[in-house]
Amino acid sequence: MRTLIKNATIVNDGKQFAGSIIIDGDIIADIVAAEQPDASFDKVIDASGCYVLPGVIDDHVHFREPGLTAKADIDSESCAAAAGGVTSYFDMPNTNPQTTTVEALEEKFEIASRKSHVNYSFFFGATNENVGSFGKLDVHRIPGIKLFMGSSTGNMLVDKSNTLEQIFKNAELPIMTHCESTEIINRNMAEAKAEYGDDPDVSMHMKIRSEEACVESTRLAVDLARKYNARLHVAHISTARELELFENEDNISAEATVGHLFFSNADHQTLGARIKINPAIKTTEDRSALRRAIADGRISVVGTDHAPHLLSEKQGGCAKATSGMPMIQFSLVTMLELVDEGVISLERLVELMCHNPAMLFEVRRRGFIRKGYKADLVIVRSGCPWTVTADTIISKCGWSPMEGHTYNWKVETTVCNGHIVYENGCVDKLYIGEPIEFR
Repeated sequence: MRTLIKNATIVNDGKQFAGSIIIDGDIIADIVAAEQPDASFDKVIDASGCYVLPGVIDDHVHFREPGLTAKADIDSESCAAAAGGVTSYFDMPNTNPQTTTVEALEEKFEIASRKSHVNYSFFFGATNENVGSFGKLDVHRIPGIKLFMGSSTGNMLVDKSNTLEQIFKNAELPIMTHCESTEIINRNMAEAKAEYGDDPDVSMHMKIRSEEACVESTRLAVDLARKYNARLHVAHISTARELELFENEDNISAEATVGHLFFSNADHQTLGARIKINPAIKTTEDRSALRRAIADGRISVVGTDHAPHLLSEKQGGCAKATSGMPMIQFSLVTMLELVDEGVISLERLVELMCHNPAMLFEVRRRGFIRKGYKADLVIVRSGCPWTVTADTIISKCGWSPMEGHTYNWKVETTVCNGHIVYENGCVDKLYIGEPIEFR
């Protein structure tokens, strides 16, 4: 099937230009500046007034399957991804069973081959015991090793110093770390409970999972990466002080999440535990520092840490409410708001959400609008106000912290491997994406 996307403003490789994109099957066959090609096509998409971007690559999602499918699954969340302009995702290992064996990894690939409506891959989870399994992993199929260096959902904490040394010494793949000091968090929680009771108010979450907890753990990860020349990607940076730990190094990179870039601790007053995540959302000053860092290059990737829970699980305070929120359906349009606010340019957004994830994890033939690359594209339009309501939310959990929020940008069409997987508010649930290839 040959498809033409015409009259577009294409955003790619640091520039914008008027042009058309020719898709042959699942491949971008050509990009034609300005003039429209004189040829016949099976499908023509008129993108007048729209921007065409590479499909978003979300490097950090929790789709909950297998084992936690009451709150989300690969089917439902890949639909939400398609509606949000996300054409590829890397899923995290804290499922049930945890993705800490080759067998569990293969099970996830098998499920996705039947249920994922966009492209997919899965991190392998490190534990205190499984370093010996790293050599069995196919480096062409997965993005890297996920390492929880602090307590988080799923009880996958790796806290033995010798094991950490071995992981950074032996991992041939990129290591993506969740950095929070469990010792500091536990001490802070004990002090908060002693003063405020068994379930301190959610506004205390920032003080319990504190700046100090993040900085100490991130410093350890950076030191180990430098010691062993390991490829390190620090997930969900949440504090200004952590940014001081990063220099201009090829082997060490940082991710910010949409939640940490959009919300501040003050939003707990209206949203309560709906925005309770790990690491905690911090101050407005921290948020401003993160926004500066995505603009100046200290942070190179924006992901979501998309983590659905049932709303019933989000009730309570720091001890009882679960941490995590669903964001993948609204990640791109939320970041486009930061473009409108002048925080970043549209070209920089494409680098953060498309180009850089592809380059850092060595994704093959995705993340750019280039001849010969897979035709993963998203068409967005500005000046179309719409409000998030319950019936617009696709994630299986059925809620979003963005409910009631009005956006000025809209995802009109998502193309995955040359196939229109989302258009006019509808996801093509008959379509199945592809496993992502690396390196």
